[in-house]
Amino acid sequence: MIKSMTAFARESRHGDFGELTWELRTVNHRYLEPHIRLPEELRALEGAVRTRLSASLQRGKVDCSLRYAPAVGVLSALKLNRPFIEQLLAAGRELGDLIGRPHEPSSSDLLRWPGVIQEREPDLDRLTAEALDLLDRAIASLLETRQREGARLDILLRERCTRLGESVARVRLRLPEVLAAVRQRLGERLAELRAELDPARLEQEIALVAARMDVDEELDRLVAHVEEVLDVLGRDEPVGRRLDFLMQELNREANTLGSKSSDVALTREAVEMKVLIEQMREQVQNLE
Repeated sequence: MIKSMTAFARESRHGDFGELTWELRTVNHRYLEPHIRLPEELRALEGAVRTRLSASLQRGKVDCSLRYAPAVGVLSALKLNRPFIEQLLAAGRELGDLIGRPHEPSSSDLLRWPGVIQEREPDLDRLTAEALDLLDRAIASLLETRQREGARLDILLRERCTRLGESVARVRLRLPEVLAAVRQRLGERLAELRAELDPARLEQEIALVAARMDVDEELDRLVAHVEEVLDVLGRDEPVGRRLDFLMQELNREANTLGSKSSDVALTREAVEMKVLIEQMREQVQNLE
């Protein structure tokens, strides 16, 4: 099943640790290009995040961000830095000995010193495990979105392939009428010039014109490329680059068909083919 490179996923989790929220957004890109934004407490996760993204995604620009909001009380729970306070008290006593007057810092004096009060750090091991588990859920959600969009594009591309095949069939049906019209126009021109109507010469001229208008090879290649597109759409692998190449080949044949055409109806069909191929090419850009 084909997958789109354009998708979005958001997953959140609440607990006594607070709230974690992952947001993943992907758009089309030739290669896998992740951009990761993490809160300061979880910077060490970047390597694991990259590993998980590269294991699940092959192409696309990926914006991956994690937000962390601690629960009330997680960081507000305070504790005293006892070793530091003991050092301050010892320094106060030593100062009192030097000046010959006992000196003991008051509680308010101690509390004003930076580092005396410490905020309790969250349980990083648990927070890391919660964040990675939630990331796995976000990636799974992103892949589901990519597959749904890919299924929609699959229908669109197959429908365009059907219309291309119908256009090729109309061209094949029209060609005998075009050659008959060429034969008639050549005969009328020779008659106007009052030239002797040499059947052999007429057939030679018609053969030359027919050779210049011969589009059988182009039509055969168009059909072959369309069949290849349908085959690629059925593969269970990244197919975006292969389809992009096939769009170039289809467009080349449609351009050649248009350049050889001297008939309004055939020219119209060539233009219709190019429109269909361009619509397909635009959608193929979004496929992984």
